[in-house]
Amino acid sequence: MKRQNGQKFADKHDSDAQIDARIKNALVQQTKDNEVPCAVAFKIAAALQVSPSDVGKTVDLLEMELVKCQLGLFGYKPDKKIVTPKAPEHPNLEKTIRDSLIDGKLPCRRAWDIALSHDLSKMAVSAVCEHLRIKIKPCQLGAF
Repeated sequence: MKRQNGQKFADKHDSDAQIDARIKNALVQQTKDNEVPCAVAFKIAAALQVSPSDVGKTVDLLEMELVKCQLGLFGYKPDKKIVTPKAPEHPNLEKTIRDSLIDGKLPCRRAWDIALSHDLSKMAVSAVCEHLRIKIKPCQLGAF
């Protein structure tokens, strides 16, 4: 996500936060134009056996930009998000989503789990959330 107000991505973290060299090296090797697609960040996390949030933190500290959210919520040009609202087609999907809310929001990790358990794409779950006006938050990478 791009900062609209001139702040730096690193501002989200403590001043003593440090860049993980292994993650940095993987990011430099696997990305271009200072952009890190969500799927690449998760691939790096799995390969290095670190959490997605560790990769997201390193992305922030390097002032790189996370793009192409797998839920379609950010990082697409020109309009930022590409997900569009869609009513649930699968039985019990709305109930599963509502039962998974924390403080009225659906965590990204739970959205992924719901997609897997209902044999849907991540974007399909996100589209239903858009239809139901349910925010997906927090992001596993820390983008939002």
